[in-house]
Amino acid sequence: MNYLAIDPGAAGGIAWTYDNATHAVAMPETVVDLADHIRFLLVQKNCRVAFLEEIPKFSGPNGSAMIKLGIRYGECRGVLATLGIRMVEIKPQAWQKALGLGNRKDHGTRWKNHLKEKAQVLYPELDVILKTADALLILEAGQQLS
Repeated sequence: MNYLAIDPGAAGGIAWTYDNATHAVAMPETVVDLADHIRFLLVQKNCRVAFLEEIPKFSGPNGSAMIKLGIRYGECRGVLATLGIRMVEIKPQAWQKALGLGNRKDHGTRWKNHLKEKAQVLYPELDVILKTADALLILEAGQQLS
């Protein structure tokens, strides 16, 4: 089965499997581009299950950023639902635990680079960037947890 995974943040990305290969791109900038890309993955690559990172239920210190994240998260849910793609929501703590990544507190300011390094080890054939690292890790954990 072919899967896709979405890290819905503005600095997030989309990763997917197809023909035993893994691919990833940065999050499209607009909801139309997002819908076009996911429709392509459904129609051309037969991706019928999506692992979507669940967003936190609190606003934190930067309410504006959380609102933007919430909007993008809603757009992802809407696109997936409209296209009839089965959604499996995964909390960040769940995918991080499944891959034995530790937590942000353990790594401090190196957290994002720690995640990128793990994605590079798992997918040495890809040019992993910060924007695609989480999506690749969500994809890996989602397949392990399924």
